[in-house]
Amino acid sequence: MRTLIVLCLTSFFCTAHAQQAVTADDVKREYLHAWNAYKQYAWGHDALRPLSKQPHDWHDVSLLMTPIDAYDTMLLMGLKDEAAEAKRLIFDKLSFDQNIEVQAFEIIIRLLGGLLSAYQMDGDPRWLALAKDLGDRLMPIYDSPTGLPFRYVHLQMGAIRDSVNNPAEIGTALIEFGTLSKLTGNPVYYDKAKQALIQLFNRRSRIGLVGTWINVVTGEWTNASSHVGGAIDSYYEYLLKAWKLFGDEDCKTMYDMSIVAVNKYVADTVRGEMWYGRVDMHTGKRTSTRFGSLEAFFPGVLAMGGDIDRAERLQESCFKMWTLHNIEPEGIDYATMTPTSKGYVLRPEIIESAYYLYHYTGDDKYRRMGETFFRDLVRYCRTEAGYAELEDVTTKQKRDAMESFFLAETLKYCYLLLAPKETLDFDNVIFNTEAHPIRKTW
Repeated sequence: MRTLIVLCLTSFFCTAHAQQAVTADDVKREYLHAWNAYKQYAWGHDALRPLSKQPHDWHDVSLLMTPIDAYDTMLLMGLKDEAAEAKRLIFDKLSFDQNIEVQAFEIIIRLLGGLLSAYQMDGDPRWLALAKDLGDRLMPIYDSPTGLPFRYVHLQMGAIRDSVNNPAEIGTALIEFGTLSKLTGNPVYYDKAKQALIQLFNRRSRIGLVGTWINVVTGEWTNASSHVGGAIDSYYEYLLKAWKLFGDEDCKTMYDMSIVAVNKYVADTVRGEMWYGRVDMHTGKRTSTRFGSLEAFFPGVLAMGGDIDRAERLQESCFKMWTLHNIEPEGIDYATMTPTSKGYVLRPEIIESAYYLYHYTGDDKYRRMGETFFRDLVRYCRTEAGYAELEDVTTKQKRDAMESFFLAETLKYCYLLLAPKETLDFDNVIFNTEAHPIRKTW
């Protein structure tokens, strides 16, 4: 009996300890765990493979994805020594004069956005010089008959490739290129990125929706599926944020018209819960009840756009998706609440939305959500060397990858959600889709 009592008490206190409030310092400690693993096993490379403890590069040469992506998070967390070390590495080793082809979208949001944010937060003009050099090398993507960008560009030769692109990759550039224009005084970056947005918006369907894939040479849609998930997602985000950042009324008009169509046709209600599924862009007919981790950014956009009711209802659905297996899958069928894609790649979007909703509502339930997200990350994804993606959320089998956005976004949003509000002046900052904070300094 005595043994049983001891065991019960031990279990009780362990459970109680496990549920102690998570603090911003706890997040910072895990950030350092991930960063130090990168330093030990992948220093100077794009990313860390945490299970094999090996480096990973996207191309034949490293573009220092993780150090650039992670830098402004270090500054926000007050990690001055780590930030100084990352800065030395970047200025000693980074050059964009490389014989490689890159996917413009990923380079824009991770590297161009990271460099611009670093310049605004640190003040060293070398950040802006790197950003301008990179921006110039990316400009050839807009050399199409429609003004819609190609997906890939060669950094040395300017050769472009892949004429079939998607709204997210087309529309997620104005924050970065617009900021580059404002900081350098050269309007060409802003003009090219905005023209692409307008051209895409003008090709929406009769009922106001965009599809998933479009030919940038002909302007014809090649996939008519409309949704708010991957390949479309941040197009809507940037319409709203570009208006907020630059005061561009054209962007506000495009967002206002787009969100009406999205809420009319893409939004769905099942069991009294709000979801956003998939429909045909021309008819609005529902084609799928799929929702996933990438769609979980949308409550934050709705909240920023002033639609708190929809934002809160959708965030509740997102949280249900997370708690289904104590960590969210890449995709579920929300009609049956069964996973359609069982991986988890350390994504930040659901945490980002909780952060936005906490800011706009002040409701502590969103901080408690953040604590749940963080505990589950530590419990299921932490490894001896950093954090690992999950191959299967139902079994919690790990995958040997830790993308740079885990440090740029996932842990940043966890930290900001739990830190004092004065840590960052939310109302005077616009985050790009990689969570790099941009301030209107012009």
